[in-house]
Order: sequence, then structure tokens, then C-alpha cells
Amino acid sequence: MKSNLNRLLIAALSVAITVSACTNTTKTNTSTDSLTADSTASTGLKPAGPPPEWGQSIKPEMQSVIEKLASYGDKPIETLSAADARKNHTPTDAVMDLIKVNHIKLPAPMVDTTGKDIDVPGGKVHLRIYTPKSGNGPFPVIVYYHGGGFVIANLDVYNASAQGLAEQVNAVVVSVAYRLAPENKFPTAHNDAFAAYEWAIKNAVSLKGDPAKIAVVGESAGGNLAANVSIMARDKNIMVPVHEVLVYPIAQANMNTESYKMYANAKPLNKAMMAWFTEKYLTTMIEAQNPKISLVNAKLKGLPPTTIITAEIDPLHDDGTMLANKLAEAGVNINSRNYEGVTHEFFGMAAVVPEAKAAQAYAAEQLKAAFK
Repeated sequence: MKSNLNRLLIAALSVAITVSACTNTTKTNTSTDSLTADSTASTGLKPAGPPPEWGQSIKPEMQSVIEKLASYGDKPIETLSAADARKNHTPTDAVMDLIKVNHIKLPAPMVDTTGKDIDVPGGKVHLRIYTPKSGNGPFPVIVYYHGGGFVIANLDVYNASAQGLAEQVNAVVVSVAYRLAPENKFPTAHNDAFAAYEWAIKNAVSLKGDPAKIAVVGESAGGNLAANVSIMARDKNIMVPVHEVLVYPIAQANMNTESYKMYANAKPLNKAMMAWFTEKYLTTMIEAQNPKISLVNAKLKGLPPTTIITAEIDPLHDDGTMLANKLAEAGVNINSRNYEGVTHEFFGMAAVVPEAKAAQAYAAEQLKAAFK
């Protein structure tokens, strides 16, 4: 993330949503809905060129973000050191620039944010806490884990997702800056994620939160972490989250699934990047089969009701569907929805991508139902 990001603009990236996510009804068990073009309104962004070869079905707004990201001319992440990769522009930078160039008006934030450092085994972790401006609580609590392959990104890059959930669910969101690899190898991020969840349980009341209403949400690597938190809570006999939302989660180690093959060269995530992330986080490739990484091999019985969101143009698409099937087989109440014409990382782009707006609304709808 660029060091000169305007935090106020980042904070405004999440748009309050009052429309339904989709005209289709929610499916249970392993069935999946696809968002159609008719269910959202266009934001008017027009791509400059034809659809990319790897994503012929890409939506115009999504393509505009990808084109803007490519315009920065950054070197491919998989060719860089972790330190240099973290200096690359991000999809959030592209969204911010599109907002500026197209004079898109954004609503004022409906939440306040504060920072908090907490002790975890072997170090400290920073939290960003989003609290609704209106109402006295107690509010439900969402512990949120960002993406980035366990190696890159930070709370700013994924601010729009965390803020959007806080505003739409009217919840306190605790966004967790778990320690990154390769400086911190597996399972550091997993242990940090659970420590932050334990902290949220113990401190919910002081956050104006309800300790009986805590959910976990994560994107990509963060989706893997969120699921692991539920598993660890179950195994340690502490309160299991009331719900988990896993957005295009990393769920298995086979990089030869159909979606990996079809979208091997996709942007902003491709197969080579996933191999790079894996090498940076794991000490040996044998660890890729560990159930903490390959969730499809984990014991899933007894996990909370789960919502899985996937993107069509994404190497990790099949990870999400495979995990949904495994959860259903284990007797977990599972709802899933696929969004067509969008790529990995779309979820936080509600300000410019209609499908992201719809996906955030769908996630919020699922969480509000769980908190009731």
C-alpha cells in the first residue's frame, strides 16, 4: 500500500447499501446463486479496451479497476521480494483513483475508528476497531481478517470491507493486522487470528459489544483464518462464533483445479502468485496439506452456520465450492453465492463495482439474521 494514501478517502470507500443483494432467494446446503446483470445498477465506468483473454465475461466496472491497476506498471508480485511486493499498488489504489477521476460522491462514514495493540504469543498485533456512530449498543461484534496470501496487504487495503460490514450490520468490527510472512511463518497468522478472537470475546463489553453475538469474517487468506478460528474455538471448548462469512477463501492446496487452470493468468490474483504466497508462508511444502491450510481435509463437524462468497474469474473459485460441499457433508448449515463477471478482491469495491455492493449486502443480510 502506498504510504501516502488518503485515509479519509479510504474510509469512504464503503457505500451504505439499502438494496437487496439479489432478486434470487438464498439457497441452503451446497447450492449456489449467481448474481445476474439485472440485479444491480451500473456505476457508469467504461473500460478502455476489450475484455482480457483470461476474463471474457468480466463486467465493465470490474474491468475498469483491472485496467487502472495495470496502468501503474508494477512488476509482477511473484517476481519480487515480500518487502518490495508490499510497495506495489493495490486494487484499493485503483478504486481510489477511479473515484477521484470520475468524481464519484461518497457518503460520510457512519462509524468511528480507533486503534489498539494487543499482546499475542510471541509479540503484538494491531487491531482497528470500527464502532457505529449512532446507538449505544450493545452491538454485535465481527472479527474481520484481511487477505493478501498471508504475506502482503494491511488494514488500509481492506478498510472498505471492514467498514462496509460495520455500517450495514450496525456492528462493532475488529479488524486484525495479524503478523505477515515470510518474517512470521506458518502457523503464526493462524495463532494471531485466534488470539484476536479470544481478545474480542473478553473485551466485547468494553467495546459496546455483545459477547454472545460474535461472528468472524475473512477474505482470501483471511477467509482461511476465519474458518480456522471457528475450528480452534470448537476444539478448545470456548464460544464458537455464531456465524462465519468466508469470501473466496483459501481452502486447499491443489493448484490444478478447473478454476486454477481457467484463470491461471487472471488479475489481480493468478496461479503464480498463489505459489509465491505458499512458498513465503510455509516452511516446507508438506505443510500445505495441513488441515489449517487445506480446510477441505479438516474436521468440519460442529462449525457455525457459514456463508461462502465466490467470484467467477478467480483461481480460488473452486476452493470456495469445494469447502461449501465439505461443510454440507459435515452437517454444517451452509449458504453460498457466486458473483459472475468479477475477479478476486472484488468484495471491497462497493463504491465502483455493483457486484461488490450486492455481495456486501448479502453478507450483511446473513450476519444480521445470525445475530437475531
